[in-house]
Amino acid sequence: MPSPSPSTPTSQLRPKASMERLMQKAKPRGLQKGRPNSLFGSFRGAANSPDDEDYGLKRTVSAATSVHSQSEYLADLAKGQVLLHGEVQTASGMFRKRSQYLVLTDTHLIKFRCQARAAEIFPSIPSSMGRSSGSRHSRLSSGGSIHDLHAPNEGLQAIPLNQIVATSPLDDGKPYFSIEISHLDEETMQASNMVLQLQDPRDQDLWISSVRGAVTNARLKDPLEFSQPLVGYAARIVEQDGDYDPSHIHMFRVVQRAGKSVSRSSSDDLTKLTSVVCILAIGMFKIHIIPLPKSSRTSSNTSLPDLACTSYGLAALTSLNIQDDDGFSIVFRTPLRQPVTLSLAASCATDIALSIRRVADWLRPEWPEQPFTWNAAEIVHKYEESLPIPASDEPYQALNRTLAAYCAAYDLDATRFRYTDNYDCEDAPAFILQPPADGRKYSMLELLAILRALRYNESFGTLSFQDIDLSDLQRLRDPYGHDHVPWTTKSGESLNQPEQANCTLLVQEVQALALKSRRLRRLDFNNCMRKRSQTVDEGQEDPGSGICEALFPLCIRQLTNIDWVVLNGIKLSEVDIDYIFSAAIDRSCHFRALDIGSCGLGDRDMLTILNALSHQSATMESIDISGNLARLDPQALREEFRSFDFIRKLNLSNLARISPKQPLLPADLLYQWRLQELRLSKTTLNETCVDAIATYLQSPQSATLRFLELDECGLSGRDAATLFESMGTQPNKGRDLRISISANRLEQGHESFVKAIRRDKCPSQVVMQLVNYQNEGNLQRLFDAFARNTTVNYLDISGILLTADASETTCQALGRILSLNTALEYLDISGEQTHIVASNLGKGLYKALDGLKQNTALRVLRIENQKLGLQGASTLASVFEENRCLQQVHCEGNDINLQAFTVLVRSLEHNETLLYLPNMTRDRAWASKKVDREVDSIRENSNVGLAAISSTKASVKRTLGRTVSSQRTQTPRAPIGSMPVFDVQAAVGSLSIQWDHELARLHQYLTRNYNLAHGLPLEPQGRPDLQEDGINGSLETAMQDFSLEKTPKAEVDRQLGDTADGQELYGQVDGSTDEGEDSESPLEMGKLG
Repeated sequence: MPSPSPSTPTSQLRPKASMERLMQKAKPRGLQKGRPNSLFGSFRGAANSPDDEDYGLKRTVSAATSVHSQSEYLADLAKGQVLLHGEVQTASGMFRKRSQYLVLTDTHLIKFRCQARAAEIFPSIPSSMGRSSGSRHSRLSSGGSIHDLHAPNEGLQAIPLNQIVATSPLDDGKPYFSIEISHLDEETMQASNMVLQLQDPRDQDLWISSVRGAVTNARLKDPLEFSQPLVGYAARIVEQDGDYDPSHIHMFRVVQRAGKSVSRSSSDDLTKLTSVVCILAIGMFKIHIIPLPKSSRTSSNTSLPDLACTSYGLAALTSLNIQDDDGFSIVFRTPLRQPVTLSLAASCATDIALSIRRVADWLRPEWPEQPFTWNAAEIVHKYEESLPIPASDEPYQALNRTLAAYCAAYDLDATRFRYTDNYDCEDAPAFILQPPADGRKYSMLELLAILRALRYNESFGTLSFQDIDLSDLQRLRDPYGHDHVPWTTKSGESLNQPEQANCTLLVQEVQALALKSRRLRRLDFNNCMRKRSQTVDEGQEDPGSGICEALFPLCIRQLTNIDWVVLNGIKLSEVDIDYIFSAAIDRSCHFRALDIGSCGLGDRDMLTILNALSHQSATMESIDISGNLARLDPQALREEFRSFDFIRKLNLSNLARISPKQPLLPADLLYQWRLQELRLSKTTLNETCVDAIATYLQSPQSATLRFLELDECGLSGRDAATLFESMGTQPNKGRDLRISISANRLEQGHESFVKAIRRDKCPSQVVMQLVNYQNEGNLQRLFDAFARNTTVNYLDISGILLTADASETTCQALGRILSLNTALEYLDISGEQTHIVASNLGKGLYKALDGLKQNTALRVLRIENQKLGLQGASTLASVFEENRCLQQVHCEGNDINLQAFTVLVRSLEHNETLLYLPNMTRDRAWASKKVDREVDSIRENSNVGLAAISSTKASVKRTLGRTVSSQRTQTPRAPIGSMPVFDVQAAVGSLSIQWDHELARLHQYLTRNYNLAHGLPLEPQGRPDLQEDGINGSLETAMQDFSLEKTPKAEVDRQLGDTADGQELYGQVDGSTDEGEDSESPLEMGKLG
């Protein structure tokens, strides 16, 4: 049985005489010279035969270079305090076994050939070679060491304790109680495992506890740092995975276990180890298992296949279990996939667990509990109490950091996510998820990543997923497990809901959002279930949208503060209506709004929901039932609405009525509320309805109304005038109200409408889009009325429909608005370009823009889709040079080529007030397509190809033209059709570079203006380069300007070696020119003077 050493002080030991005897025996032997390549190697003979029993010390290649240094090393070993020792046996093969002796000190684990040799160095060890009666002996089987641990006739082998990676019991299928000790020598980058097989479990426990305790003390006393080569090697691997940050990297030595080995009778199995030493690196978002450098690992020290670096996202961590020994396991699971378990062991398992916990808390700084189980030892729980909570100095409580962690765990591209915030809204700030820029929808994993990143986030009062398709999550269930976060409250109490594990992913994620945020008040799911299957197998119940199932039971139990739910555009099933009804009749829910527009509700379902919502009359502020199939009885609707006393927003758009002659909303009902928004678009309004609304607008009860939407209501110009006249505006000051009367028949009774505008009866904001004017004279009178108006500061007349392009008289009338009106601050005169409607005012519009030169009030101008071209761009440029009040100009979709864009950009050199001008992305794409069409035409018509490249020297000479000197004085144009296609492609690339150059210049000007407007210091920068390289939008001009020495064709000519300096490369030039397509083409030939 192993014998614990008495606590004899090191100073009482007398190892000197013993070591002198050993040195005398070692002197006659030949010693290899040279510095040892490891300070921690074992000693074995260099020239002894395996049968030399008199030689007590066997040397290795890492032995000392002299007896003196060897004596010093043994003296250092002897200074260690013996903690445990015992006789062992070494199995070198099936038939050869050797008795040895294992000694554990406070610095090393040492193996001797026999107990007598150990006693010579450590006098505290008895020198008796006999075996005590009835004593048990430990048997050591070695499968490798730092330097061939299983080599025959080894005399002494010492392993520094700080090189031991792990000590743990090993279940290898043998009828013994085994211990595995793994260690690593970083100087030689060689790792090995030592397996102890014991007959008694008490011996196993004693050796494990003694070795682990000694290793822990040695590591604390003299920690072993990683070597710089190994640090660099690990850093390169982590950096390749995009997870490296010098301030967020932690490295540990670990043993990765491979599980049980097959039980066999041969002791040769002991050399086939079941574990491998590797590096565990914790990066910013992942855990990396890095094998040791392959060039340094021996192929015989492991039965596992060569390991490749594997990485696991910390956001996918589901379990961390620390055992009583050095072993621990980490479980990762991504949605809809089986979990992956890492079985590891390390003497620093506690440090690893704490480091993982710190990084997990850093990734989710606001989470009071992490979404993984934390089964750690008691000592780790004590350390956990002292872990500092990481402060979040990033916006939105480190939302980007948490989202990046989920993207790394789910292998997603984080750049696809687009979201904005809105502070100018109710329940602000609002998080608004936008569709990806590439037009494709978010995948299932991407949706899960953003939804889980928003958990526990107290930054937002509103979360909006409008127009984001979530239907994939409603169709999926995770058969491999579920997250525990959606089933506990924020305080950690379990919900105990039946069949919670069978819920869809959408139900779980929406429920988690509602449970884990106290600030969240509003959820917007407008049109987010566009592809939900509406077909249900016979005999099966429609499961519903999932959103109602997730939210409304929580509202009933008062487990969430959400009281405004937007379900517009989601087809509600009977299951959804049942959830809504159950919550609506419970007054404790305190709903402020339930928007159910365009949900496919019929008559019965609509009345059922309205009747249930009457129980929320004390708190309801908004009702939206627009766009449903129900045909409403105005009388019944009025009775339902009378129970609501605090309605601020009402949306009854696109509704059908049983009695169209009765007013939908009588004036006395409107008097009951303090409305802020009233929307009746696409609901036919008869004269009675218009009079009721006009009467309401005249009353003091309408003073809070800010938005009145009456689009496509069949209103005439006379009806619009009635509404305008009822607003009672003050002189030169319009009522603070936006009225939208788009797509109505305003030409009927147009004179009354124009008269009301001219008399300043309009509110401050008027929107009248897509109005059809058959008589252009009416449009001219409308423009003249707005030119004189002094109350409207916001005017949107985009999409005006005419039978032909606007005449010069109409454009002059529009110009008077721009030059004479002193009230307008926002004007939208954009055209409309859709598959159904195409409208613009024609090419004469650019003449009207001259009126902006005298304007001193307009701040925002929208003039999109009007085909301004080069002439319109030149006019706008002249406006920018003189106007000092415009701050934003939106002018995309106007066929702006590179030349026109350059004109606009360069006009900003002396304009220091404009803050926004678009990048012209659509126009650039349009110009690029036109260039591509010309390139295709060149390919079809060109006779120059690969055959011309391989032509003879004589044919090349015949194609040469003028000299360089003549080109400098006069450069005739070569027909594009005679140019090689690859030269044309190079010129196309040069056009793209010029676009980028002008964009950079635009951003420079706008940044300067922004800093001036906000009192910020100007960035030091020189005067922008105004050379002529960016003003040509023509492919042919680009070919002429493109350096002839840089074309692919010129390179081929150089290889031929016969191209004379200055000779024309593209054939004989006859002086003819090509005028291009037209003045509005992106291939414009002219240059600015």
